[in-house]
Amino acid sequence: MTRTVIPPREGRAVIVAKGERIIIATPEGRQAADFFAFNAANLGEWLSPNHTWITNFNTKPREGDELLSRFRRPMLKFLRDGADGVHDMMIPACDQFRYEFFGHKGPHASCSENLCVAMRREGYEIDVIPQPINFFTNTRVEHDGTFHSPPNPVLPGANVELVALMDLICVVSSCPFDLNIDGWEINAGAEITALTVDVSCTGKD
Repeated sequence: MTRTVIPPREGRAVIVAKGERIIIATPEGRQAADFFAFNAANLGEWLSPNHTWITNFNTKPREGDELLSRFRRPMLKFLRDGADGVHDMMIPACDQFRYEFFGHKGPHASCSENLCVAMRREGYEIDVIPQPINFFTNTRVEHDGTFHSPPNPVLPGANVELVALMDLICVVSSCPFDLNIDGWEINAGAEITALTVDVSCTGKD
C-alpha cells in the first residue's frame, strides 16, 4: 500500500492501475475532498458525476454504484462508504471567480487550480476542469429546487473505498473553501485540514 497525504488547501495526483483500490479519508473530519479521475490512456475521458447520477438514478454516489466517464464507461466502483452517504455530485470545483462572487478580494486557493497543478506535476496540461465527485460534502436539494450546503457532519476518520475499473490518474483536492457564507458551509466553518489517499494492489476485483 502507498499513502499520499494531501496537504490542507492543496491537491495531489495518484496513479491507480486497473484493479487497485483507493481509500480517501478525512482524518480530522468535515473536510471536503474534490475527486477527479482521468483515463490514463486518454485524458479526454474523465469521470463524469452527471453521467453517473443519471445512470444510477441518484444524485449521490452509493456503495455498489459504478462511477462513469463522460463516455458512459465504468471508471470506478464505489465499494465502501464510511461517511454515511455525505457526498455530493452537484457542485463544480471552486475557482477564483467563485470566491470573487462571494466578495473575496485577492487570490484564493481553489480546487480548480489544485487540479491543474497536480496534473502538471505528472507532466500533463489540461484545458477542461471536469465536474468532481465531492466526497465528505453535505448538500441538500429542497422540494422547490433550492440547493444548499448545511453544516458538514462528517466524523474524524471517515473514508470511502473505490476500485479502479481501468488504469487511472486520480486527483484529490483538500477543498480550500473557508468563507463564512450562511447556507453554504462546505467545511462547516472549520479549519481546512489534510486528507489521505491510500492505494492498494491487494484484493483486486
